Amino acid sequence: MKVLITAFPFGTSQSSLKLLQSAGLEYQVSPFKRRLTEMELIQLIPGTSILIAGTEPITARVLDAAPQLQLIARVGIGLDNVDLQAARKRGIAITYTPDAPAPAVAELTVGLMIDLLRGISRADRLMHGKQWRRILGRRLDGLTVGVVGVGRVGKRVIRILTGGFPNVSVLANDIAPDHSIGVKWTQKSELYAVSDIITLHLPLTGVTRHLISEREVQMMKSTAFIINTSRGEIVDEGALASALTSGRLAGAAIDVFEHEPYSGPLTGIEECILTCHMGSMSEDCRAAMEIEAVEDVLRFVRGEPVKQPVPEAEYIL
Repeated sequence: MKVLITAFPFGTSQSSLKLLQSAGLEYQVSPFKRRLTEMELIQLIPGTSILIAGTEPITARVLDAAPQLQLIARVGIGLDNVDLQAARKRGIAITYTPDAPAPAVAELTVGLMIDLLRGISRADRLMHGKQWRRILGRRLDGLTVGVVGVGRVGKRVIRILTGGFPNVSVLANDIAPDHSIGVKWTQKSELYAVSDIITLHLPLTGVTRHLISEREVQMMKSTAFIINTSRGEIVDEGALASALTSGRLAGAAIDVFEHEPYSGPLTGIEECILTCHMGSMSEDCRAAMEIEAVEDVLRFVRGEPVKQPVPEAEYIL
């Protein structure tokens, strides 16, 4: 079986490649040191039996170019880049690694909260420009944080906040509230109106696309901040840029974008912290993601049940 590795980066843990080698699997690593385009993947994928994938678009056109494809092992949690229905029609199995990236994404999210409040990255830019300007900020402890989407990452964010910042008030919203978590569950409208920081931890679906648009921004306090470390299309970037330039919002921190690499209007807005889809980019989490994906590849090759198949609910979103 030919294995194509398009996830980038890949090889954080050499163990993942050694596992493939020890199983006698022939593999090819994408020559592109970045996310592939659809056409680039179409050119690479012919003859592939197993695809170890990242966030590149795995469309019906891509799958048509790979009639031998039997398994897509997604390194990560998001599945919006995979045409699940097209894969199912072709009998292609899909696995993913939903738990491994969560700790890194949650920690980055809380780090961005502190950066927004204290102006850390802004001070760094000023200092590198030889400007000495002491920024008066706000403390996280004592504020209200609204968490929209309380799954693997959202729950970890809440645990960090409640464990380390005892005076933070947490508001939560999810389609399936978990009342065992000691937070206040509320409607999105109240969460937007009351929160000092709104952080998004949702999958991209038809319902969540542009969940944050001009309408939702108008509900928020002018002193509020938005953080998105989930999927870029959840935030209407044009509406966010307008809100920030007009002073309708105090700031934002955005790690994910509708089109990546990103070079849009948010790059010119000082009140917006931008990071390059690096939520999962910690050594331990990347290594865990790779190894978990490869281990399911080996189970599949041996004819054993995979450990982390994409659940049925994902196919109907």
